[in-house]
Amino acid sequence: MKKYRFRSAAAVAAATALVFSLMPAGTASAHGYISNPASRQAQCAAGVVQCGQIQWEPQSVEGPKGLMSCSGGNARFSELDDDNYGWQVADIGTNATFNWIITANHSTATWEYFINGRLVDSFNDHGAQPPSSFSHNVDLSGYSGRQTVLARWNVADTGNAFYACVDVNIR
Repeated sequence: MKKYRFRSAAAVAAATALVFSLMPAGTASAHGYISNPASRQAQCAAGVVQCGQIQWEPQSVEGPKGLMSCSGGNARFSELDDDNYGWQVADIGTNATFNWIITANHSTATWEYFINGRLVDSFNDHGAQPPSSFSHNVDLSGYSGRQTVLARWNVADTGNAFYACVDVNIR
């Protein structure tokens, strides 16, 4: 079973890369999302789950800081808030790595990770600009089973943040 899930995650990553290589320049104007384990918007972009507009711009889930919704309060991406939409669930351990793809390197205040509205981990970047891809290692001890991790990237020089949700099974 683990081989199947690894292949599934590899297929999502490969399909996501293919989608972005085939997109015309200038299709989307922004910013960043979690690629692995595949966030809800990464699953949409890869065609793993059939979605609306988010399939073309997974990096654009932006809204005011402080929200606790997968869509960042953006009605165009409301399917991201639906827990019953058919999202694939990634098996992870209590210490998990979340890989980000950044398409516009905004100065960053903090990166925050939540489960059930509770802050699990945060990283302070003190206004630094992130590279185009990087990872956070997040301690999820104290949690088990099926969970949705909400990641929030707080931009340093605006009132906005970027949002990504990842459905996981913590073992």
